[in-house]
Amino acid sequence: MHRYRNRAAAGRALSAVVADDSTARDEDPSQIVVLGLARGGVPVAAEVARRLGAVLDVAVVRKLGVPGHEELALGAITRERIVLNDKLIRSLGVSQKDIDDVVARERRELIRRESAYRGGRDPHPLTDRTVILVDDGIATGASMRAVALDARAQGARRVVIAVPTAPDSAADAFADVADEFLCPHTPRPFTAVGMSYDDFDQTGDDEVRALLA
Repeated sequence: MHRYRNRAAAGRALSAVVADDSTARDEDPSQIVVLGLARGGVPVAAEVARRLGAVLDVAVVRKLGVPGHEELALGAITRERIVLNDKLIRSLGVSQKDIDDVVARERRELIRRESAYRGGRDPHPLTDRTVILVDDGIATGASMRAVALDARAQGARRVVIAVPTAPDSAADAFADVADEFLCPHTPRPFTAVGMSYDDFDQTGDDEVRALLA
């Protein structure tokens, strides 16, 4: 099974795929914004932005974990929107109060992270830009969907999702929100993003700030 040494190595492998894609080849780098999903997507996105000579920015998004089973996503939240998996919520019988409590808690952390990473700086404008959304991998896809919808709402001309590893079903799953889906590694069976890495230690706030600086 193929494994990346760490997120930076995954980013370099992904950057080669993105650079070879017509979206990057035919686009003025000044018109491309690479958004790394905080936190783990930022080290990957930094390598892509460096290869393309494009702007690097951060997309702060929080997974909404099922109470008592936080690793299972019932949705995701950005500053602008909430995306919920209604089918999962119904099947598990998650109450509206539980959802509201999770949203409130994750919104507080989202605001903290935005302040920590941006230091008062406004997000880079996405209007009429090609926006490349990068994470360290995709499992449920709730966070990526929320960010892709945000990019569309902010006027992105083209939305490209690029990740080092994902299930082979992911391309179809995002066809309604992305113009293109790029992923060099789709293991079968797909069990977890971390299984594609030798080093999958958590990315810290300081590393995110340093990369963005």
